[in-house]
Amino acid sequence: MRHTDLLVVGGGPAGLATALHAARAGLDTVVAEPRPAPVDKACGEGLMPGAVRALTALGLHAPGHPLTGIRYVQGPCRVEAPFRRGEGLGVRRTALHTVLHRAVLDAGVPVLPLRVDAVRQDADGVTVPGAELRARWLVAADGLHSPVRRSLGLDRPTRTAPRYGLRRHYAVPPWTSHVEVHWGPDAEAYVTPLGPRLVGVALLTSRRAPYDTQLAGFPELAARLPPHTAVTPVRGAGPLRRRCRTRVHGRVLFVGDAAGYVDALTGEGVCLALTGARALVANLRRGTPGRYGTDWARATRRYRVLTELLVGARRRPALAPHIVPAAARLPRLFAAAVNALG
Repeated sequence: MRHTDLLVVGGGPAGLATALHAARAGLDTVVAEPRPAPVDKACGEGLMPGAVRALTALGLHAPGHPLTGIRYVQGPCRVEAPFRRGEGLGVRRTALHTVLHRAVLDAGVPVLPLRVDAVRQDADGVTVPGAELRARWLVAADGLHSPVRRSLGLDRPTRTAPRYGLRRHYAVPPWTSHVEVHWGPDAEAYVTPLGPRLVGVALLTSRRAPYDTQLAGFPELAARLPPHTAVTPVRGAGPLRRRCRTRVHGRVLFVGDAAGYVDALTGEGVCLALTGARALVANLRRGTPGRYGTDWARATRRYRVLTELLVGARRRPALAPHIVPAAARLPRLFAAAVNALG
């Protein structure tokens, strides 16, 4: 039986950041991730300034395209807000994963090609059945559909219509340094500059329809993206909304999407993952793991409140068409909301 201080289940940004913080805090740490690096995912790929600062605090830099703000577009109506506390970064998910994965290996943390679907815990630690692996603490960073969360009966049902994410890349020069969010009748299209001749286009939608069908609902945007410029296949994710009954369950702690997720609408996923990883390890180091749930709730409160409001308005036919016009009429409020998160 292999014994370790901390077992991190999941090798995405949340899990790798947790492992890196833990190793630097002196915890003997192991990561379990069955997929080979780099791991790709349907993602908007825009790091808000807070995420860039969190990476910098880890001593890491990912290659990408600087982002200077957010622009909302709905037909002829548009409004934009610059970031006030540094730039964001448009970065391919695989590039971000490569930087974090290399840092974890350089810190001496083994990444085992192991899938963890269930765990057993007692007063002293957590065991992975069939893996001959035991840890004092286990961090579940295994994504939206967390097998660990499900095996422990911690999923909370959701009653709202599901939303899904679809992403594809196009070999065209970015036409702005902003993340451009196009609002349609029942979907949003997020355009993120990623390089001199590369943009990522992520669709968030409640419709079950092919990517090209949904992109056609944004004629101005589709005209900029001829089919022959598509350079990656469509990748999907969802349903996006996930609820977890608790972030601390005995000696199992949840971080990243596994800890609960509202929606990708505000683009804060990676920032929340990195912030949560830091808070989790800080509480383990102080011997206050029970406080992590409170710290997580405090760190994510603005994201959860604003995202719930926007998604709620999006679902109401009487309100949805007025979101961008209202932002345009109240540009200072829009800028304040963007920078409260970014």
